[in-house]
Amino acid sequence: MRLHRNLVFTVIDSLGFIFNDGEYADKVVARALKKDKRWGSADRKFVAETIYEIVRWKRLYGEIAEVKEPYNRDNLWRIFAVWAVLRGYNLPDWKYFEETPIRRIKGRFDELSKIRKYRESIPDWMDELAVKELGEEKWEKELAAQNEQARVILRVNTLKTTREKLRSILMDLDIDTEMPAEYPDALILKERSNVFLTQAFKDGLFEVQDASSQLVARFLEVEPGMRVVDTCAGAGGKTLHMASLMENKGQLIAMDLYESKLKQLKLRAKRNGAFNIEYRIIDNTKVIKRLHEKADRVLIDAPCSGLGVLKRNPDSKWKLQPEFIDNIKKTQAEVLENYSKIVKPGGKLVYATCSVLPSENQEQIKHFLTTETGQQFSFVKDSKILASESGFDGFYMALLERKK
Repeated sequence: MRLHRNLVFTVIDSLGFIFNDGEYADKVVARALKKDKRWGSADRKFVAETIYEIVRWKRLYGEIAEVKEPYNRDNLWRIFAVWAVLRGYNLPDWKYFEETPIRRIKGRFDELSKIRKYRESIPDWMDELAVKELGEEKWEKELAAQNEQARVILRVNTLKTTREKLRSILMDLDIDTEMPAEYPDALILKERSNVFLTQAFKDGLFEVQDASSQLVARFLEVEPGMRVVDTCAGAGGKTLHMASLMENKGQLIAMDLYESKLKQLKLRAKRNGAFNIEYRIIDNTKVIKRLHEKADRVLIDAPCSGLGVLKRNPDSKWKLQPEFIDNIKKTQAEVLENYSKIVKPGGKLVYATCSVLPSENQEQIKHFLTTETGQQFSFVKDSKILASESGFDGFYMALLERKK
């Protein structure tokens, strides 16, 4: 296996943007892949996967390389050298690798792999918090699962096609997929591929959405003709899924604090052929009050720590801070209190997060049901999804019904 100078330089530059400038890994990778139009699929794969791997294992590699943040360019080369040695590359005779201690790197790796915070590459505070909430054994398995590469999963847009038809279209493009029985709208890619370049994507036949995330819209039991409100719609993955389950019949209101996210959703909805969606920016309290007791179904896809999707967003391990977790729990309680009032008597509400922490999930629901607003609801069921058990993202969802 050979290392190519222009690819490695792109990786080094990208790591600087992520580690030192605080940029998001997915944005940096997307920009890096546009750097040279002559790159083939193998080159692009090397750049993307190497950046993500080094971000994922930053603490372990940094400890082996004996470097501390903020990383100067020499530090980044030392971290890269650790990655290359552990991945079995023969280091070329570039000046950056002149003093690379290959045997020491392998010895340090064996030594540090006995300690979980280094082996799984995680901040101390996050490890301690999760052990406290989940227990040692469960967290150990979950953390290992969150350090695996995320699979590419498609959600079939049933407004335009069927799962069988889409699978056949992709097969003609040499993109082989699996059809998991327990996820009726999902196709799982057997090998990674840039599906965004396909005509099928441009025609709106699918979206990329994790299998666990695909369970949320169905958990809400939406039906054609209903009035449904997605209170934290974001760029709208779950909104679009609900539109397809509603067969474009009824009213689907997508709300968010950020206009930029709703603009993204509008573009995606147009591509998807979803035309029963209304867009509302939450720029004052009246926006919510006007909808009080008006909706058959309400989705609260609450802001959270994201500790169920670390495999997808490995840089969040390093961006999250302990105080963020405390603040987000207060936000979750406020969102539940305010947005639950949109549900009409006899209507249903789903509270969902992509976190695995009970304090953000079942404990929030338990507390909500004791409040004045929450006492108007009854608990129907919930689902706690761990990456270590499902193979997909960690998620939580609770279904509540407003009393008549």
